[in-house]
Amino acid sequence: MIAQFLIGGTSSGGGKTTLTTGLLRLLRNRGHRVQPFKCGPDYIDPQYHKMASGRVSINLDNWLASGEHLHNLYARHSQEADISVTEGVMGLFDGYKGMEGSSARIAELLNLPILLVVNAQSTAFSVAATLYGFSRFYPKIRLLGVVFNKVASPRHYAFLQEAASAAQVPCLGYIPRMEELSVPSRHLGLTLDAQLDFNAYADRIAETLEKYVEVDRLLELCATQAPAPTLTADTPKGTLRISVAKDGAFNFTYQANLDQLQRLGSVSYFSPLTDSTLPPSDLVYIPGGYPEFFLPQLAQNRQLQEEIRDYVAQGGKLLAECGGMMYLCRSITDEKGESFPMVGVLPQEATMQNMRLHLGYRTLSIQGQEPWQGHEFHYSSVVTPHEPIFNYASSVKDARGNDVETPLYRIKNCIAGYTHLYWGERNILDLWNA
Repeated sequence: MIAQFLIGGTSSGGGKTTLTTGLLRLLRNRGHRVQPFKCGPDYIDPQYHKMASGRVSINLDNWLASGEHLHNLYARHSQEADISVTEGVMGLFDGYKGMEGSSARIAELLNLPILLVVNAQSTAFSVAATLYGFSRFYPKIRLLGVVFNKVASPRHYAFLQEAASAAQVPCLGYIPRMEELSVPSRHLGLTLDAQLDFNAYADRIAETLEKYVEVDRLLELCATQAPAPTLTADTPKGTLRISVAKDGAFNFTYQANLDQLQRLGSVSYFSPLTDSTLPPSDLVYIPGGYPEFFLPQLAQNRQLQEEIRDYVAQGGKLLAECGGMMYLCRSITDEKGESFPMVGVLPQEATMQNMRLHLGYRTLSIQGQEPWQGHEFHYSSVVTPHEPIFNYASSVKDARGNDVETPLYRIKNCIAGYTHLYWGERNILDLWNA
């Protein structure tokens, strides 16, 4: 048996991350093996999950991946746990097109009961209508209960309990309105101090939930038979030498992608911040992250930059995404207008000035290949050089099929762009076959 549930919200900012973080730490402190998951393509919340639970969090996104793949991911990673906790994304029914891609779809696909968290600030019995609608809008999913967030007092909670009873939704507790429970910086984990701050924050939430949430009742309501993964034939492990950038500046990776790299050969890690040499490599992967927070350190490491330039010049395969693509540019200009020299494999310049959010799912079409799915999220931009640079993708579209001006560059065997690709059920080497 396993306890499993999905934490959904009525909207973004309602308390999903606070409740998920606290439950993961609380259950871990109780001695449970708790496996976290995250709906959608986000990289940040899974970092919270890992620090709170001690286990790598797995992204579940049914736009990036097939249902069969998600079933196997969920079952395989839940096998060694006795509790699986999935954090939803945005509001429960919010998707890229109607409900498609929503937390509700993931709950339906994986048969996960839903623990709804509701921001109760400035409301009381009116929340009964919200609960009534969320519990009955889509009968293919099951609401196992509600936890209220930002509750002002026990008297306030009594009104909310009456509302839950009127809507016939089990009320499992609340989170008091406390400033010290506010989610810390999204840029966590970049320094040891930030990690220590997060651990203190997670412990505070866990202690609060022990006092105000009926955790034992929650686990009883969601106990079920553990899911079983589909058996697949073992494929021989490859012999490639694969090097992945990993440090405070570059850390936006999907575990399913890394698992696929492990199947292709041996994976080693290097830091563009501190390492002066590139490991012997047949494939180099520089994922996204926060290079803009480390520009002086990245600029000073000229020896590694030269090794990367030489590697690309000799025809080595390299994939760089978002922040990794910025690192390969001639320079990155910070918000104040100061420019820092980077690798220079790509002739354009990246800038953090005039920041504007670029966000959404992407489908990249490359001649002779099945389309690649990915996600774009960044505030930076690139200044197009006078000299032409080859756009490897013949078209890039968003989730609704609209054209998007997000190029995928290719110079020799270096492929780079703003899109974070998902290849958890594909061979990433196919990207070069065009």
